[in-house]
Amino acid sequence: MSNTRREFLMAGAAAGAALSMGGFAQPARAQAIKSLEVFVPAAPGGGWDATGRAIEAAMRADGIMSEFKFEHAPGAGGMTGLPRFINGKKGQGNAVMIGGMVMVGAGAVAKSPVTIANVTPLARLTGEAMVIVVPEASPHKSIGDLIAALKKDPKAVSWAGGSAGGSDHIFAGMLAKSQGVDPRSVAYVAFAGGGPAQAALLGNQVTAGVSGYGEFEEQIKAGKLRALAVSGETGQSGVKSLKEQGINVVLYNWRGVFGAPGISDAQRKELIGLFDKMVAGPSWKKTLETRGWDGIYLSGDAYGKYVTEEIGRITGILKELGLAA
Repeated sequence: MSNTRREFLMAGAAAGAALSMGGFAQPARAQAIKSLEVFVPAAPGGGWDATGRAIEAAMRADGIMSEFKFEHAPGAGGMTGLPRFINGKKGQGNAVMIGGMVMVGAGAVAKSPVTIANVTPLARLTGEAMVIVVPEASPHKSIGDLIAALKKDPKAVSWAGGSAGGSDHIFAGMLAKSQGVDPRSVAYVAFAGGGPAQAALLGNQVTAGVSGYGEFEEQIKAGKLRALAVSGETGQSGVKSLKEQGINVVLYNWRGVFGAPGISDAQRKELIGLFDKMVAGPSWKKTLETRGWDGIYLSGDAYGKYVTEEIGRITGILKELGLAA
């Protein structure tokens, strides 16, 4: 048989196969995600790692995904790991990075050339409201009392919290601004962790403290610290939110997931679909309840819009605090 006749017959066979599938050759379908690579730009055991491990547990329990690989790159509020994720996972459709509000602030303070704007927003998962507390012996019985003192003499009201430029500092600055007080005048005292901040509060060395509610919960329940307000949309554990008390300041230390840069729209949608399914399942709902996390789920384009707005909002307050250019 001549080459020409052989090629003709092979072409005819291929055409017949195409017709048997509906008359046209079918495009290749995207391969379903078989395993998830979870990149945590922080050390094991912290909040972002806990979020990643909770994702793994919920997806395994509900039969959504069974294979996971974790990678950690701690340092600088996530800014050490972020470039590594961007450069190492570009176009990889099964890789996700855990991140959140802390990374927004860290990028602005570090004047980093790369930010979370350079990765692919997938879903916002959880939020932790912050709480404002004062020592039990404090003369400030309400948030109104504390604000009155702040307006009278900002430098006389000292605030204990975590690292400078972190979520606690941002919250104190936002509250001051909302009351017409220059955020740069906030007397913020940065501590290495919740323990030292609590010690300063219990020793009446500072006026007030700001942190995640869980950080101060034990001392609040013991009556050693008085909770004046929380930063969420609504109250928590009997403590009213600022918004409920007529002060329009809402801030969550939120955590979410991001895909690698350069993934296709189909890959993005498939990853988002995994998290849509996870948050609708029983295991994730139980996780939120057990850990005391607020479920503030937002995915896809709406989350992308939120991240863009959050970068602008957080960078703006950090500039007013004199911590970002």
